Amino acid sequence: MPVNTTLATEIWTRYQYLRDNGHNKFVEKADECDRFFQGMQWSSVDVAKLKSQRRPALTINKILSTISNVLGEQINNRTDIVFQPRSGAPSEVAEALTKVFKQISDNNQLDWLRSDMFCDGVITSRGFLDVRLDFDDSMLGEVRISLLNPKNVLIDSDAEDYDPDTWNDVITTKWMTHEDIATIYNKSDADLLKDRNQSWFQYGFDSIERSRDRFGEDRDDPTNLYGSDESMANMLRNIRVIERQHRRVAKVKYFVETETGDMREIPDGWDRNKIAVVSQQFGLGVIEKLAKKIRWTAVADNVELHDDWSPYEHFTVVPYFPYFRRGKTLGLVENLIGPQELLNKVSSQELHVVNTTANSGWKLKAGSLRNMSIEELEQRGAETGLVLELDDVNSAEKIQPNQVPSGLDRISYKAEEHIKTISGVSDYQTGSAREDVSAKAVALNQQRGALNNAKSTDSLNRTDFILARNVLGLVQRFYTEPRLVNITKNRLTGEQDEVEVNQPTPEGTIVNDLTIGEYDIVVLSTPHKATFEQGQFEQAQALKELGLPIPDEILIEHSQLYRKAEIIKSIQDQKNSAEEQYKMQIQKMQAELELANLKAESERVNADAVLKQAKAQKESVNAAKLLEGDDGEAEKMQMEMEKMREEMALEREQMQMEMEFKREELNLKMQEMEMKLNMIRATTQAKIEQTQVMGDVKAQQAEQQMAINSQQASQQAEMNQVSHQQALKQGEEQSKAKIQQTRAMAKAKPATADKGAKK
Repeated sequence: MPVNTTLATEIWTRYQYLRDNGHNKFVEKADECDRFFQGMQWSSVDVAKLKSQRRPALTINKILSTISNVLGEQINNRTDIVFQPRSGAPSEVAEALTKVFKQISDNNQLDWLRSDMFCDGVITSRGFLDVRLDFDDSMLGEVRISLLNPKNVLIDSDAEDYDPDTWNDVITTKWMTHEDIATIYNKSDADLLKDRNQSWFQYGFDSIERSRDRFGEDRDDPTNLYGSDESMANMLRNIRVIERQHRRVAKVKYFVETETGDMREIPDGWDRNKIAVVSQQFGLGVIEKLAKKIRWTAVADNVELHDDWSPYEHFTVVPYFPYFRRGKTLGLVENLIGPQELLNKVSSQELHVVNTTANSGWKLKAGSLRNMSIEELEQRGAETGLVLELDDVNSAEKIQPNQVPSGLDRISYKAEEHIKTISGVSDYQTGSAREDVSAKAVALNQQRGALNNAKSTDSLNRTDFILARNVLGLVQRFYTEPRLVNITKNRLTGEQDEVEVNQPTPEGTIVNDLTIGEYDIVVLSTPHKATFEQGQFEQAQALKELGLPIPDEILIEHSQLYRKAEIIKSIQDQKNSAEEQYKMQIQKMQAELELANLKAESERVNADAVLKQAKAQKESVNAAKLLEGDDGEAEKMQMEMEKMREEMALEREQMQMEMEFKREELNLKMQEMEMKLNMIRATTQAKIEQTQVMGDVKAQQAEQQMAINSQQASQQAEMNQVSHQQALKQGEEQSKAKIQQTRAMAKAKPATADKGAKK
């Protein structure tokens, strides 16, 4: 880009306005809060003065431990973003968007970025993330989220709302090397800026230091702003770039959904033909109206690096303010500075009083000291076993020290209590409660104490909503081509899930079209994974003790065991092998039962065939006898056929009873196998519970209960087996008696028939 002094002056003037109307005061406050958090709580002037008076300057950094507790609460609680369909949007696309956001979060390590942003906000009262599209890893573009230094972000001083969509502009400034400018912008501008030895503006070097908040020490060298030695040109960040995003009124074209009235902005690069094709293909209307668009400008000195309409519908800056009140931001450290200074000063004064007690001074008559000089006595006057050689014993006298003022220790105690009260972090929150307090009371106080920081947590959830909204805008606008998104479903087992988005089908539809529909953003607060697993393990264990069928894998997955994946896989293999053996035995029993049924059916068919043959013979014999006129012989033949039929019926009944006995035996065997399988499961459960990190008492109780259950199951199985055997034996006896009775009746009938024939 060419030199554009007019545009650069406009940006510089706006930068100066924002810098002098609130940002400088914020930087001063942020620097002071940073120093107190890091333990640099004495000014150099005060330390030099105390040192000259030989007085101590103690630093007892209570702010670090207090803020660390708040940061720990945030780390142990995360948020999940879920998209819900709105205005008839497909639920499948909402689910796909949720998974895409999860992939973007994992790709950018969003949990750590949020923790750093929260730390910036808690300490300095402001934290910022930057969300934009990045093309370093993919030519299709990926959403990139980065952390910004809050001291380098200048907010619209006339804004009064939390949401950046209500701001008129926002400026970010940073120092860069000429190689960075050549990579991000263009090489000609970098070469032009590299050769300059002074700033075009009169006050080019201002309160924004070049080396602030870096690993190196601060360097305050306002001379030679842009110039540098050739050997240092590639390393020094000596070119300041000012990047401004501001809203400007312009005519904007929109696609309009005729049925719902939903509007979407048409990209600037589209010509009339492309707009007409899309409008005709999807049945959309086109309107043009005035709207506020974002203008993106970047300058370095008086060189224009970039000036064009922003491709995004939101500012790339996402803010976090722990406490926000009408444009005023407040953190947690600034109100602790006073009590911390009081604690340091009182503790230093206490130490000074104790030191003066040991070395209060001496009164000497002039010229009476023989074995040392006055200066040596001043240095060694508090030594143990000191010997003074005097002209006269009464010529030296020890000065009586001042007594420790009563109540001085109470002031330091009050200072510590002020820190606890103002921060809302009590002894219960830090785990320093008295030992005589019950666990239930401690838990209730911890829950109540968590409410003191509820506002900062709620503000973090609000920032998460703004972040998700901006990411959703980028995804719907730029994720238009087919993509395959991989997300990790279970980090323990490494199971992954693949989601296809914007995939066209042969029917002409698009599966998971991310560009259509409107969606609500739901921010869900969830515990951190380690704490969440511990809570889930305790809840699952309690439910299992109540008798609910909680799977063993759930307990192990949420436990703190090492190499949980291998344990789960081993248990699954054991269960699979036991299940396979059980299934094979069941299948074998079923095959035997089916074979027995087929055999019985075959015998029944044979019996029916014999019976039919006998009936046919009887009918033929009866027909022959009738033709011959021999009634006695026919009657005798009929009686024989009746006897044969009764014997066949008896044999068939006996066969059915035998089949029933076999079925009962198979059922008994299946019950025994089921009991054995339950015993295997109980044994496996015992092994699992032995591997879990549990209390000894609960483990013993579980083992005893398992032994009792196993013993009861065994006794019940034995009782069932005895009852089945008794029933089987009784059935056999009844069957034998019935068979004998039937045979006796069958034998008695022919004798009766013979007597009748003789008569």
